Amino acid sequence: MAQQEQAPHHPAPPVHPVDEKPAVKRLVPAALQHIAAMYAGVVTPPLIIGQAVGLDTAGRTRLIAASLLIAGLATLLQTLGIRTFVGNRLPFVNAASSAGITPMLAIAETTAKGHQLPAIYGAVMCAGVFCLAIGPFFGKLLRFFPPLVTGVVITLIGVTLMPVPVGWAQGGDKQAADFGSMKNLALAGFTLLVVLLIQRFTKGFVKQIALLIGLVVGTLAAIPFGMASFEGLRSAPIAALPTPFSFGPPEFQPAAILSLCIVMLVLMTESSAGMLALGEICERKTTGATITRGLRTDGIATLLGPVFGGLPTSAFAQNVGVVSLTRVRSRYVVALAGAVLLVLGAFPVLGAVVSLVPMPVLGGAGIVLFGSIAVSGIRTLSEAGLDDSSNIILVAVSLGAGIIPLAAPTFYSGFPAWAQTVLGSGISAGALVAVTLNLFFHHLGTRSTARAAVLSAVSPGSGTQIP
Repeated sequence: MAQQEQAPHHPAPPVHPVDEKPAVKRLVPAALQHIAAMYAGVVTPPLIIGQAVGLDTAGRTRLIAASLLIAGLATLLQTLGIRTFVGNRLPFVNAASSAGITPMLAIAETTAKGHQLPAIYGAVMCAGVFCLAIGPFFGKLLRFFPPLVTGVVITLIGVTLMPVPVGWAQGGDKQAADFGSMKNLALAGFTLLVVLLIQRFTKGFVKQIALLIGLVVGTLAAIPFGMASFEGLRSAPIAALPTPFSFGPPEFQPAAILSLCIVMLVLMTESSAGMLALGEICERKTTGATITRGLRTDGIATLLGPVFGGLPTSAFAQNVGVVSLTRVRSRYVVALAGAVLLVLGAFPVLGAVVSLVPMPVLGGAGIVLFGSIAVSGIRTLSEAGLDDSSNIILVAVSLGAGIIPLAAPTFYSGFPAWAQTVLGSGISAGALVAVTLNLFFHHLGTRSTARAAVLSAVSPGSGTQIP
């Protein structure tokens, strides 16, 4: 009997590292590393805004829980996607960005008490709509946001936020009798020292979570001196989903909306740059369609986030760094990290644990956190062609405009309220000046060689680079 001929065996096509599903023993530690890298950054915006608008511990706990919940949902949307509508399907983390903090503080300062959060949330929702509207065309706009502009903005984010951790280090409450006392400064200095020692003498995962360890050690050190309060932990519910509009219905103020839309342009630039960087790291080409889906996710999260107490959402650069360092490129690792954030947001008692951290401890760690943001901006500027005199002038004037509100807080006091909101934020003012000068020097009536420094953009619907 003739032997039946066997069909040729075709091996399954190799799975791209981005689509790989690691074993649990690799998946869980890798996801926790992403959580460790981003956790402090996720809870920082609600902590700062909550403090600025005078929320009590319970209110700040709700803000933190909402921030974690929205970060988890947005990250799951990005990594897993829904058909061809949303999600860049890269190991991409989305969460509340620190870039919006300063403009939101400016809104809070120029808005009547009790209307501060509603005004902020109304502006954030409009910024989300703005992102959804221009997201499909943003690839073509990227040439107006070269490293020269984004470097200025990122540097200003770090510089203009630095007074925040300095205030924390002194105690946080300027009206308190012990504000600026030696015990507060000593606790902040101790926390900073712990972070520096971990960075110097440890490796791998422990080094990656140096900030987290510093916060824990600093808090433990504060307990014997009565500088850590557990009241928030006792009163926080174990599990509860955020209530829609629990801080009041949104209010829409034109100046506040303009300010947050400017910030949204910066966040969209950061997200686009993050997607381009991840595409290179993961060896998966980032097309215009990828950027459009990713920005659509940013817009949806930013639009719907305020319903539950969320803030403007964007890419987290530190997690791009984690992917680059570890070479673990699976989007399912980051999806698990998003699921963990979702669980943390659904259990306010976990958010209350963060609110237990004394202000001086946050101050010591915050100096490292916000300082590192400024360093990221300086690194970007170093690649922006600063040997060109026009670029030097652009950076100098833009940084000067951004530092004016920091150096002279009353500088714009004679301006209309809408101008105070926009120009009173160093980030908004610096970004406006940088974009305007970039147009003046490199786009209007000239084809300067400085155009070589322009951030490469991707033409929507194709994979081709456009200058």
